Amino acid sequence: MSDNIKIERDGFVGIITINRPEKLNSMTPEMASALVEAVTGFNTDDAIRCVILTGAGDKAFSAGSDIRVLDDYDTPWNFRNRPDYCDAIRALLKPSIAAVNGYAFGGGLETAMACDIRIAADTASFAAPEIKLGWIGGGGMAVNLAHAVGPSNAALMIMTGDPIDALQAERWGLVSRVVPQYSLLDEARKIALAIAARAPIAAETAKLNLRAAWDKSTADAITYERDLQTICFATDDAREGRAAFKEKRLPTFKRR
Repeated sequence: MSDNIKIERDGFVGIITINRPEKLNSMTPEMASALVEAVTGFNTDDAIRCVILTGAGDKAFSAGSDIRVLDDYDTPWNFRNRPDYCDAIRALLKPSIAAVNGYAFGGGLETAMACDIRIAADTASFAAPEIKLGWIGGGGMAVNLAHAVGPSNAALMIMTGDPIDALQAERWGLVSRVVPQYSLLDEARKIALAIAARAPIAAETAKLNLRAAWDKSTADAITYERDLQTICFATDDAREGRAAFKEKRLPTFKRR
């Protein structure tokens, strides 16, 4: 595990911190590999029910790829097939929250969008600046940004490369809420704990369902949702939820 990727466990909540603040938490191939390792660990840990992703320091969530190492790839094909940190976050099976504490630029924005929920410090800003350097994003920038803020706003960000602040991101729907920077992690933990209190299989299934809703036709999405609902309905946790409702008590979910 890289020293630049910090892993913590806080009860049912896992926390991944991109820990390279002196370089605005920019990402290297080593860090991408460490993220894959972290995600694999959380995916196989039944005690973890929600994951928070944030950046170290108060300046940046992540400024994306470290541009200084991009020329280390000897061919465009090797660049194309490099370890991708956005793919690592998309591979999380557990619900995820991006706590955006500063710059979320380029691959940093793509990484935040790979999470299910995004909240931002009031000092955060967001940009797709690759066009200013002669290329475009490659970690899901266009599809995720268009879904989050709409095609016109996505085009404005991608084609100018100019940043938007946290309040604009909230108005456009890129983040769910904006909070003072000092309370960002507390707010993320509050949301994570609320998710962790729900039935874990249902929460993970909800994540699958939301992702499928992007890719499928309306009819296929509804059919898929109904199948997922049936799977959840047959779990011990669902039986516990129904029993708790009848008995007027809080349910105890065991991920079964």
